[in-house]
Amino acid sequence: MPVLSLRKGKTLTTVHAKGRTSRVPPKSLERGADAAARALELVLASVEDSKAEDIVSINIAGKSALGDYMVVVTGRSNRHVSAIADHLLRDLKDEGFGPARVEGLEAGDWVLIDTGDVIVHVFRPEIREFYNIEKMWAAPDEEETRH
Repeated sequence: MPVLSLRKGKTLTTVHAKGRTSRVPPKSLERGADAAARALELVLASVEDSKAEDIVSINIAGKSALGDYMVVVTGRSNRHVSAIADHLLRDLKDEGFGPARVEGLEAGDWVLIDTGDVIVHVFRPEIREFYNIEKMWAAPDEEETRH
């Protein structure tokens, strides 16, 4: 019989009599299409909450081994780009997705966040326009969604 149950993020930790603990991880740690869809939902909600602009998600499942989705967003300045990335990294950790791989956070021009299922690019406007990364990935029949 559990003595105490605590919910941190979405992980339920139960402390049993005699000090034994058990943890039930969030469903988001499951692998597969459902996990990728949940990760995409979290990413989109987080960047929208951070006031990211021109949010584009591209389904790359089956077209790349990199992940299932790519999300490309714009921040208004270096500081805004870094804030969007920091907020997203906190949200991913809080929801139990574990540590994501991050590149470019210090400069704030282009931050790449790789969650495993979702690859997120956060750009300053000029950098995004220069690289035009979503055009590289979005073929005419490609499913591209603007949010």
